[in-house]
Amino acid sequence: MNLSYISKENFETLLSTEINPLQKNKIFSDLCRINILYMICNAGSGHIGSSFSSIDAMSWIMGEIKRKEENVYFFSSKGHDAPAMYCAMISLGQLDFSLIDKLRKIDGLPGHPDINTPNIFTNTGSLGMGISKAKGIIKSNRLKNKKCKVFVMTGDGELQEGQIWESLNRLVQEKMEELIILVDNNKFQSDRRVSTTSDLKDLESKFKSFGLNTISCDGNNVEELSKALNKISEKNEPSAIILDTVKGSGVSFMEGTNLGDNEFYQFHSGSVDQEVYDKSIKELIDGLNKYINSNKINYSFKLSSKESKNNKKATQLSQNLINAYSKALINQASTNEKIVALDGDLILDTGLIEFEKKFPNRFFECGIAEQDMVSQAGSFAKEGYMPFVHSFASFLTSRPNEQIYNNSTEKTKVVYVGSLAGLLPGGPGHSHQAVRDIASMSGIPNLEMIQPLNEKETELAVEYAVNSTNNIYIRLCSLPINLPFKYPNKDSIKRGEGTVISDGEEVVIFCYSPLIFTELWKAKELLIKDNINPKLISFPWLNKFSSNWIKDQIKDFKYVITIDDHYIEGGFGEKFISNAIKNIDTSSIKMSTIGVDEIPHSGTNEEVIDYHGLSSSKLKQKIVNLIES
Repeated sequence: MNLSYISKENFETLLSTEINPLQKNKIFSDLCRINILYMICNAGSGHIGSSFSSIDAMSWIMGEIKRKEENVYFFSSKGHDAPAMYCAMISLGQLDFSLIDKLRKIDGLPGHPDINTPNIFTNTGSLGMGISKAKGIIKSNRLKNKKCKVFVMTGDGELQEGQIWESLNRLVQEKMEELIILVDNNKFQSDRRVSTTSDLKDLESKFKSFGLNTISCDGNNVEELSKALNKISEKNEPSAIILDTVKGSGVSFMEGTNLGDNEFYQFHSGSVDQEVYDKSIKELIDGLNKYINSNKINYSFKLSSKESKNNKKATQLSQNLINAYSKALINQASTNEKIVALDGDLILDTGLIEFEKKFPNRFFECGIAEQDMVSQAGSFAKEGYMPFVHSFASFLTSRPNEQIYNNSTEKTKVVYVGSLAGLLPGGPGHSHQAVRDIASMSGIPNLEMIQPLNEKETELAVEYAVNSTNNIYIRLCSLPINLPFKYPNKDSIKRGEGTVISDGEEVVIFCYSPLIFTELWKAKELLIKDNINPKLISFPWLNKFSSNWIKDQIKDFKYVITIDDHYIEGGFGEKFISNAIKNIDTSSIKMSTIGVDEIPHSGTNEEVIDYHGLSSSKLKQKIVNLIES
């Protein structure tokens, strides 16, 4: 793509120009919008809509407020607007300007804020935690006898998380006048309008009911925001400002106000193509020039251009497991009226759009409230239904883990479906990388965990889940894949048994992840050149093993290796070694496990998989080292 950006010099000139601070912030924010688009399109992913809705308030607080006052903290609890926060910090000189090219790169800026980035105070991305973190900041400063002011920005969709409301309970009691909560009330969440997904009604009254000094203002109009901040400062009380913003504010066709109640917002996440990009930049430039000229402001700017090499046109890939899952679930639900689907505001990502269309009375949108959703599913199961519960794997298996356990103690049947499972995609960062879900679900009684390798195995996994008497966790890879090998024709999957993808000698390797298995296949091609020919087994069962079947597969082999798309600790490999072969004599076999051994890094998929030693070249070397050690 041909991309344009505003240079460091343009921002420095603006910041040094003597003009009304409100006018300066308006120009600054729109220049940031140009660079936000640049950063996201250069990265190939990111969140445009919420970055545009929040940039005006962010710029004012991180620029004007922090310039005037001491010990001011600001962070965004929702984290989706990280491009806006990074862009403001870069443009204000709080981050190196070269990082404009490093969004979602392994050596740059993570998809969600992380404290390894300079001037980032806390990790965010997992929703609902921000106000609680702000309370900890305030109490710590009090212990140090230091005055502070803490601004924490939340999203309106984020307010569906229960921790938000827990965190409000003691604010007045503890006299937390240092706290100012900013709600980016842009009316949309991941998929649809907040009012359609989980209507929050009168937000101002809700915050006031907790005793907070609460007012509303136009959050995209910094003059109104400034007045609101002055008004709340008249009272020494914990405060909340409901920022009435527009998702995608600044580019007319990106603005959520154009959409009806059930329409999907198209610019929540992801990049845009060249045509949309050019149209957006033109509108921003024209708007800026008109504002500068009409207000007779002595400032001008120039665009710099760059060819992006990071937004290549996607190649057509043959396997899409989310689409396969969608079709399989609809097929099962067509003959089983007891199947119901519950979603946590991720209908696009979890493949439920067609299910909702076909079975509107059996689809239940629960919003960003995983604990509530899982407990609802438990009651569906108690009433004789078969609930399929959906969210990203990182969220579905952690926050509502207690509720999942509670459901299991009732000895009912629930199917949990976690998308975006594993190390990839690497762009969003560790809050979204599900590399501890197998460990999280291991303590749930009567639960079987399955990760299908391809579309056919996804269909068979859904069929198995429907027919099993146990709870099921289906771990789904969300990225399209192109498996470089032929998968044997199968009409069922048998509990605890895998599929031999290729035969070999001396070394047998068990792996379950489609993305890692693709790298493993390429690694085998490299190993063969070194006269090492491993037997490769796809093993979809993450916690159930047929010792007899496995015994047959590993007999006469010297080395058994397992590969995890997960932390080594608590992962498949540990379970395999401790459970699958506990009744097998392995005195002549060397057992080894490969997997993730540190907090996942954010970056391109290629960068992340290579950094964590799971690319084909790194796997090849690790396998050689294990054999030779």
